[in-house]
Amino acid sequence: MTDQVLLRGRVLTFTAEPADADDRAAYRYIEDGAILIADGIIRAVGDHALLSRQAHGVPVVDHRPHLLMPGFIDTHIHFPQVQVIASWGAQLLDWLNGYTFPEETRYADPALAAQMAEWFMGQLCAHGTTTAVAYCSVHEGSAEAFFTAAARRNMRMIGGKVLMDRNAPEALRDTAQSGYDATKRLIAKWHGKGRAGYAITPRFAITSTPEQMEAAGALASEHPGCHVQTHLSENRDEIRFTLDLYPEAPDYLGVYEHYGLLGPKTLLGHSIHLEPREIDVLADTGAKPVFCPTSNLFLGSGLFDDAGLRARGINNAIATDVGAGTSYSMLQTLNEGYKVLQLQGQKLHPLRAFHWITRGNAVALGLEDRIGTLEPGTEADIVVLDSSATEPMALRMLRTRSLSEELFVLQMLGDDRAIAETYVAGVPQKHAKSARRELLPA
Repeated sequence: MTDQVLLRGRVLTFTAEPADADDRAAYRYIEDGAILIADGIIRAVGDHALLSRQAHGVPVVDHRPHLLMPGFIDTHIHFPQVQVIASWGAQLLDWLNGYTFPEETRYADPALAAQMAEWFMGQLCAHGTTTAVAYCSVHEGSAEAFFTAAARRNMRMIGGKVLMDRNAPEALRDTAQSGYDATKRLIAKWHGKGRAGYAITPRFAITSTPEQMEAAGALASEHPGCHVQTHLSENRDEIRFTLDLYPEAPDYLGVYEHYGLLGPKTLLGHSIHLEPREIDVLADTGAKPVFCPTSNLFLGSGLFDDAGLRARGINNAIATDVGAGTSYSMLQTLNEGYKVLQLQGQKLHPLRAFHWITRGNAVALGLEDRIGTLEPGTEADIVVLDSSATEPMALRMLRTRSLSEELFVLQMLGDDRAIAETYVAGVPQKHAKSARRELLPA
């Protein structure tokens, strides 16, 4: 028998990026709306009065007065860094050597990787994130744990084991051949199976030899359906070190360009300090910069030029970048993103902000036909937002006069407390927080 449910509440979904507050053609808002779900797929969206007649006898979950939106999408996050989030900061390379690499060494332990993968998925759901693009550790088992935990919740997740064969502790190094072989095995086992997608993941140019970059390019050529994820131009010292290692490259992006790693499915974390030629290449190849505001501020890396890149027709994604990023919440990511853009005289209207973390990121991933909207036929990943979740929010909401003002309250004051429920393929997840589980000893 078909598993059906009707969710009732205020419904908001986007059909395009809003140009401004008056761009009503870019979104659909239904004051007393409903979403009909069957077998994990959205079957219909509309006025509750109409849908309730069409779906007579279907169980109803009444979320009024809350807001129903597509689940949030995080396009750059590090699964093995969950226990070093909020570690006292230094700049990028110091932070990697002082916190990240020692922590990721622990993921050679399959039991730890499996436990933390469960915890990681629970935290995403608790914060309203239903899809993420994640870096695993260098260990093949960490990617196995990641995909296994995602499959258990039926989450649409993209991830990959990092490739790194130099400038890291010996326990975190593979080789060009072993990294290639492990990635091939993981792609064969997981990519396109259920809701899993694979991302070929050279960590960044500093931690891969030319031989490994060559292998990564071969993987991208052999598996064009996979994403590619890496880091680009986060920090000035990082850029100098990269160019020392690759003196023949015209610039940092030129390294990835040379090895055939750029295209519409490429995600380039940070992309802050870009040269004019690099911007030209991004525009030409369709590769996607990923704005990581909380980590850029935390590590003092710099300010992302969203408007400048958008003016060139470049499609920017946005992400938390946990663990240098300081929150799993895409709401708090929008909060800090708003401030980063303000410092540059750029604006982030709340309608565009919520489009960005739903349909916008789905477009960046090439998955807008499956996630990021509430269109019939798409997967039923849905977040339920409570705009009065905390006392400061409730007080502010008493003075709001529009949907845009309400969204801005969520954007600036919201966090996991504002997530009343998260549905993954139509199944509620909020009750399944694994953060309360007993952790393995350090």
